[in-house]
Amino acid sequence: MAPTRAPAKLRDQAYASFTQHLRDRELEPGQFISQRELVVLTGHPLGAIRELIPRLEAEGLIRTVPQRGMQIATVDLTLVRDAFQFRLILEREAALHYARTAADNDIEDWRTQHQAILDAVNLGPVDDQLIDRAQALDDGFHDALIDALGNAIISHAYRVNSIKIRLIRHAKTRLHTLLVEPVMREHLELINALASRDEAEVARTFTHHINNARNRALTLDQSPAA
Repeated sequence: MAPTRAPAKLRDQAYASFTQHLRDRELEPGQFISQRELVVLTGHPLGAIRELIPRLEAEGLIRTVPQRGMQIATVDLTLVRDAFQFRLILEREAALHYARTAADNDIEDWRTQHQAILDAVNLGPVDDQLIDRAQALDDGFHDALIDALGNAIISHAYRVNSIKIRLIRHAKTRLHTLLVEPVMREHLELINALASRDEAEVARTFTHHINNARNRALTLDQSPAA
C-alpha cells in the first residue's frame, strides 16, 4: 500500500516553517539535521517532512550526504558568487521596471521610511531593535521591487535566493551598529535613482549596490550583505 501523502497545505506550512528558521538564523550553514529533528523544529508530522525534503534539495537549501543525513547548504565562494549574480540579474531588471511604473508617492514613501531610520541613528543608540528595523526595511524594499514585476515565478525564485543570501550573511557578514547608517544612505541613493526615472542611473546604482554586497561577502568583511 502506497504511503499516504500529506495534504498540500500541510507541506506548504512545513516549508514555510523550515525556511523561517533559516531566516531567523536558528540553523547553521553546513549543519547536519535529521528528519526527526525537523519534525520537532517545524512542529509538522514526519510525512510532511519527508515530502518537503525533495523540494529543499531541488532549491539547493539542503543536500543529502550518504551515511550522515541532511546538511544545510554550506557557504563557499561558489555560493556567494552564484547567489549575488542571480540577485543582480533579477533585481536590476526589477528596478528598471519599478522606475518606469511606480507611483511617485510610493517612491517617496520608501525615502521617508529610510530617513526615519537615519533620524533614529542620529538620536541613538543603535540597539538591536533599530538594527532589526533597518534589516526589515532593507528586505522589504528589495522584495517590493521584485514583486512589482507581478511574476510569481520570479518572486519565488528571488525569495529562495534570498534565503541563501541570509545564510551567507549569517556565516560571513553581520549588520552591526556602525553600518546601519551607511547602508540606509546607500539605499537613499537607489531611491534617488528610481525617482529620477533615469534608467541608466538606475542600472548603475543597483549594479554598484549589489556588487558591493557581493564583494563584502567575498572578503569576509564585517558588513551587511544587503
